[in-house]
Amino acid sequence: MESQPQFTPPLKDIPKPEPDEAGHEEGPPSHRQGGDIDFRLKPEELEEYLNRYVVDQPQAVEVLATKICTHFNRTRLEMEEGVSNEASLGNIKSNVLMVGPTGVGKTFIIKLIADRIGVPFVKGDATKFSETGYVGGDVEDLVRELVRDADGDIKRAEYGIIYIDEIDKISASPGHWGPDVSRSGVQRNLLKLMEETEVDMKAPHDLASQMEAVMQAQRSGKVERKKVNTRNILFVVSGAFDGLADLIRKRLAKRGMGFKSDVGLTPPEQVEILRHVTTRDLMDYGFESEFIGRLPVTVVLNDLNEDSLYQILTNPTCTVIQAKKREFRSYGVALNFDDDALKLLAHQAAEEKTGARGLISAVERALIKFEKRLPSVGARKLTVTRRLIEEPEEVMKEVMFDHALESFAEGFLDKSGIIMTFHADARRHLFDTFGDKPNTIIAYLEKSLQDYAYGVKLLGVTEFIITPEMLENPKGVLDGLIKAAYERRSAGGV
Repeated sequence: MESQPQFTPPLKDIPKPEPDEAGHEEGPPSHRQGGDIDFRLKPEELEEYLNRYVVDQPQAVEVLATKICTHFNRTRLEMEEGVSNEASLGNIKSNVLMVGPTGVGKTFIIKLIADRIGVPFVKGDATKFSETGYVGGDVEDLVRELVRDADGDIKRAEYGIIYIDEIDKISASPGHWGPDVSRSGVQRNLLKLMEETEVDMKAPHDLASQMEAVMQAQRSGKVERKKVNTRNILFVVSGAFDGLADLIRKRLAKRGMGFKSDVGLTPPEQVEILRHVTTRDLMDYGFESEFIGRLPVTVVLNDLNEDSLYQILTNPTCTVIQAKKREFRSYGVALNFDDDALKLLAHQAAEEKTGARGLISAVERALIKFEKRLPSVGARKLTVTRRLIEEPEEVMKEVMFDHALESFAEGFLDKSGIIMTFHADARRHLFDTFGDKPNTIIAYLEKSLQDYAYGVKLLGVTEFIITPEMLENPKGVLDGLIKAAYERRSAGGV
């Protein structure tokens, strides 16, 4: 019987995140927020959780939720029952290969899963590695980073997830930049990690760690070697795989599958073709058979069209919208979006053809001027409309103008206890005269209407409307209103 791991993770659910004032969760929980590893999570439970955050990827979510849950439940079973050497030889981890264009949420989905289960998570970029290691590190550094993400807990790190993006860039196929021999070497190095190996925490190229080890040995009289076993670490690799659809299409065309024989495939057609990917296709693309053999689960993600991007923006848990609301709220500004604005933002993002990343660019472009100016004037709310996005300069003037009138009305309410509003014609007169100069507007109103806080009280009203006549002749109109009020009272008292 093989010796069992000393680490037994708590079998509890991750605490749910606190809802914001609108009743929506602002983001997924994190394992750093006190959550325990949940090795008993069922596939449908994880699928339901992912569907709260992920849009238009039903097949990918289904496969990932199922296989990753199975990986961790199998790990739990082995810890509980133990595993023989014979059984471990036949063990094939559910390592995942994700295929999809940039911005469709590949990293986001895996990070969600890691946070929901509560395991350490590390993301690396395959293009930064070479066969001999890039300056300062090699592929084993991914494992060391996993330990750091686990706050130094090696046993916890041994049940983490390592995510490697741009894996297609280390294929050895012709036409790719760089020497093929180096790319094959990186594949072989990653292959060792994906199987089972011991990674020394003291990196040979890390002079600081080596010095630390020497000093520790001098103090204790013995050399302590900390190693990380990768047997239960789940590996997920991903890439856009440009050109792979053409390889598959040509193979299918020979078999009379009926796919278009010319290039220029639409995104849905590309996805449909990629779903027919085989090990042979990936080998033809430039991957070694042993490397692909350690990635038994293949997931193809849909491209995000305009409708998909709109669904992301309208999702209550949309991180793009929630993050921007938090940024404005940090200045005391309540930010809201109307539906037409969200549709326009989705359209602009779709034109960039960078998936969900385009949403961030579109939102930032629309709001950067407002984010700069509103905090300086103390504005407390902003509604993003289609017109705000299309005519930001004009809307900015109107926002500044509205803020000036609201500020004056609030001051008037504090002094008199009476609610003041402005007639549409009075608003138009003030806007035509002063534009978006809030300080000038407020100064003008305070001087012109300085007697109104006391005078309006004499009228015995709770609300008061400022008309154009009052702006043109404030004292005369107020005197007339007070006189008329006294005459009505006198007549009523007779």
